[in-house]
Amino acid sequence: MNKEKLLLWTLAAVNFTHIVDFMILMPLGPQLMRIFEISPQEFGLLVSSYTFSAGVSSFLGAFILDKYDRRTILMWVFLGFLLGTIACALSPNYPFLLTARILSGLFGGLTSALIFAIVGDAIPDKRRGRAMGMVMAAFSVASVVGVPFGLYIASISNWHAPFVFLAILAVIILVLIYKFVPSITSHLVTGHLRPSPLQVIRRVTGNANQMRAISLTVMMMLGQFMIIPFLSPFMVSNVGFTELQLTFIYMAGGFFTVFTSPWVGRMTDKYGKIRVFTIFMSLNVLPIAIITHLGETPIYYALIVSTLFFVTSNGRMVPAAALITGTAKPENRGSFLSFNSAVQQLSAGLASFVGGMVLVEGGDGKLYNFEMIGYAAIIISLLCIPLIRGIKVVDTGTIVEDLEEAVPAE
Repeated sequence: MNKEKLLLWTLAAVNFTHIVDFMILMPLGPQLMRIFEISPQEFGLLVSSYTFSAGVSSFLGAFILDKYDRRTILMWVFLGFLLGTIACALSPNYPFLLTARILSGLFGGLTSALIFAIVGDAIPDKRRGRAMGMVMAAFSVASVVGVPFGLYIASISNWHAPFVFLAILAVIILVLIYKFVPSITSHLVTGHLRPSPLQVIRRVTGNANQMRAISLTVMMMLGQFMIIPFLSPFMVSNVGFTELQLTFIYMAGGFFTVFTSPWVGRMTDKYGKIRVFTIFMSLNVLPIAIITHLGETPIYYALIVSTLFFVTSNGRMVPAAALITGTAKPENRGSFLSFNSAVQQLSAGLASFVGGMVLVEGGDGKLYNFEMIGYAAIIISLLCIPLIRGIKVVDTGTIVEDLEEAVPAE
């Protein structure tokens, strides 16, 4: 296995842990709502607290990420994420868990920006779609392996167990980061070494192309995260799933996206980012429309629709991430991607919060108004298609000249 693949697999492992940490809370929703006796609004706050804190830390990270070695800062950020995960594992009640999720979000929010910055620094644009497909396949593996395994050990033990598992895994990944992520410092000499916070803000907000990319991120998150956090509670209360059967949703969706994510990456490099994005975004609104109108439904039918939702959602993210990463030069890539990550997390948190406010739990235990959320998500998603056409790639190269030499020897 060459050095580039080792790097990408390590970044995928970091992404995997971060995604499972975020995703595992959503299928645990019915269990947590029962154990802590909390409402859908309080559960929505539990989900959005992670994304809001991640957004804040990503915004602050924009002022520091381009000032240090990418590898060094990734190790420190991931160590903080590990501590937050341990706090989640030890949470005895709702307020403590809420605080622990905020701590996890503070560090977890920075990992996405760092991963994309490292890919942008080490992988040229002609292979960036494929690289993003490999790194973002972590979402698929998280869905088909991480989340179901977490739910399984939660069902035979308690809801704390998945976070214990993640903490152990994070320790192993810290070693992988040390061994296989290169020391990347070239961006320190290609631009301003110590730009002021005001300069950092102006550099991003004054770039119309980058602001269009950030706007795209906002729209994509609003179109998805009004739905995703409440998918599991809705499937249990309205569709007829048991809490254990929720694992089938993530296993089926993850299984197919394990194969489609790298394929979408290859298609992105071959046919173009905008064309592939347009196809998958258009397809994505179909399962959104169906899912948000489901009543009591045979499990197999609901699984087909939810799997289509996961596949098309992942399919639009791969070309979008490759395009957005290429809108920044190396000297301000970390700053821009951290800004973008902040906006992404805050938008997801806002969408989760709004979704929780619109969704109502009836006296019969069912959730109502999900179809209203679906209509809004469809409109917002379709508006992303004309928006992405105005975004241009400005960086097609790499600042890591020899990846073989850059990666620490074993």
